Amino acid sequence: MKNLHLFLLLLFCIGFQNCKKNQNQKDVKAINTDTEVPINTICYKALYENDTIELKINTLKNRKITGNMVMKIFNRPNKVGKLAGEFRGDTLFAAYTFIQGANTKVTYKNPIALLKQGSNLILGNGKMETIMGATYFVKGIPIDFDRVKYKFKTVECEMD
Repeated sequence: MKNLHLFLLLLFCIGFQNCKKNQNQKDVKAINTDTEVPINTICYKALYENDTIELKINTLKNRKITGNMVMKIFNRPNKVGKLAGEFRGDTLFAAYTFIQGANTKVTYKNPIALLKQGSNLILGNGKMETIMGATYFVKGIPIDFDRVKYKFKTVECEMD
């Protein structure tokens, strides 16, 4: 009976170690995606009244998109963050993860949709809902790209 308990404990440990190994491989894969060299980088700027949004988009080999975005909205704290997503047709769907102002302890995450028209991008407006702490565009309700504030034009990328 004691041998059976030892055998089961050993079996459990081996199984747990294999799960841990698979998790480590996933972590390495995620790190590699973050450090992957982009095959293309384009910078954009959108101006609306006293607002400015600067956007840098990197296209990776696997067609995924990463980038940085700074939103300087008049009379509001700046939003500085990263985006990650992919193009579906002519629309980039991405998650924008950012901090707001000097508060670096709270991180926000919102979905964004950018419609590509020629060499320009249009930031769409869509109805959003929050489910279990995550915000999404509401399915079945189209994203509006006509009545918008922010239309991005390509600009020369500044040195990092």
